[in-house]
Amino acid sequence: MDNVPSTEPEKPAADAPKPYSVGTASEKPKSEWRDLGTFLLKLALIVFVVRSFIFSPFSIPSESMLPRLLIGDYLFITKWNYGYSKHSLPWSLPLIPGRVFGGTPTRGDVVVFKAPPGNDTDWIKRVIGLPGDTVQMVGGQLILNGKPVPKDEIAKFVLPITPNFQRCQPQFQNIDAQGNQVCSIPRYRETLPNGKTYEVLDQGTYPKDNTGIYTVPAGHVFLMGDNRDNSTDSRFSHADGGIEFVPLENLEGKAVVNFWSTDGSANWFLPWTWFTAARWSRIGEGF
Repeated sequence: MDNVPSTEPEKPAADAPKPYSVGTASEKPKSEWRDLGTFLLKLALIVFVVRSFIFSPFSIPSESMLPRLLIGDYLFITKWNYGYSKHSLPWSLPLIPGRVFGGTPTRGDVVVFKAPPGNDTDWIKRVIGLPGDTVQMVGGQLILNGKPVPKDEIAKFVLPITPNFQRCQPQFQNIDAQGNQVCSIPRYRETLPNGKTYEVLDQGTYPKDNTGIYTVPAGHVFLMGDNRDNSTDSRFSHADGGIEFVPLENLEGKAVVNFWSTDGSANWFLPWTWFTAARWSRIGEGF
């Protein structure tokens, strides 16, 4: 009976290779998907923090800030200047109660804000009046706290007619030395009491060239576009499509620099036009 073979399976040697596991092949793809998801989540969090609290891009959709800003300009705004509120966050997420680290802008700052009364659209204007200030327009002249703001005529603003700019009043249409259609609009330099200077356009006599006296309430600012006769701003009531006085908590940030500008003639399917359409001289222009 000693020679009868055992029916028990032999145990593998300690150094023998382990049998192949069927589930091993699927573990690596699962790990890669998990790593990719983790990376994308971290990236989204970084973008959220940067856009909410440090820098954010903004593109110019209208002519209200001519001559400083043209349709097709892209700029960066800094987010820390005036404090933070829910409007600092993407989609105005209600994660910040009220306003924290609040600061008051300086007259002449160019700011991006949520436009009242809807508070759901980003606009850009220049700060003219601070809390307690009185603001009035008389014959196209800005009156701040009862004193006229100096307004000196300078060379006309000449802008080529491009896909981004085609609405030129007939009296301002012209032809330049190269035979191109241009728009030549009267331009002036205003100087605020704090010494801040900037250029404005004045196309003639318009309804809001003469207004009553606006007294800026506490916690608000009075904003205007530099293209005075083509800007629906704090001079206009909500019923007229205006923004009236803008709460400080609506301010999202301060415009600091242009990082791109295009005249609108580029074709996405013709890459070389991305460069011919660029307005290179405007890139890097600060405020």
